[in-house]
Amino acid sequence: MTVRGVILGGLAAMALASPPAAGAAAPKVKQMVVFRDGAAQQRTVSTRQATVAVRRHRCAVGDGTALAALVRSGAGRLRLRDFGACSARPRDAAGLLVTGIGPDRNRGQRGWVYKVGPRAATAGAGDMGGPFGRGRLRRGQRVTWFYCVRAGDCQRTLGLTASVFRGGVAAEVRGYDDAGDGIPVAGATVTASGVSGVTDAEGRVQLELHTGFQRLVARKDGLVRSFTKLVEVP
Repeated sequence: MTVRGVILGGLAAMALASPPAAGAAAPKVKQMVVFRDGAAQQRTVSTRQATVAVRRHRCAVGDGTALAALVRSGAGRLRLRDFGACSARPRDAAGLLVTGIGPDRNRGQRGWVYKVGPRAATAGAGDMGGPFGRGRLRRGQRVTWFYCVRAGDCQRTLGLTASVFRGGVAAEVRGYDDAGDGIPVAGATVTASGVSGVTDAEGRVQLELHTGFQRLVARKDGLVRSFTKLVEVP
């Protein structure tokens, strides 16, 4: 699916999720924005309703959407294109396409996409039906924004799992395609506190680390880095 197709597909499925109960707080999600140069911003952000400017129009973006979280995260200057008719009603934001974050702008069939968990969303980030048409974001879900360099077949995103042992950690790295299917990734570098190791053919590596809390991250050229994972080494 092309970057533009994510939005057009969302416009074709305008079924709306049930609104949250009166007074209910918008959920917070774990968001990571990965730029073309590999720099990343990771933080927990609110998905509370926000307002964006699109061609001199003020457009509402609803609670529980990936676009609301992106706006509130302050990841960088946002550029948006409207394939619908956004307005003061959040349900009209389904046609908004993110065309730029910070210094990186969409070019042809390359551009910004987002995943929820390991899967690429099938609807626009402002769609009130949610990223997959089954409801809006839930508390604690992971949302990854990255610059797709092969429209319809984006580079894989890395996922990192780890188990601790006395004096170290055993990590496993998998790479996920647009459909959320994962494979072991060999040659990924896992780093924590200045110590690093490279995964083997099964995507595994062990690191010897000091006791206490450690932050691990996996990277590999050509792929999208993992979320940082916090572990406590005994």
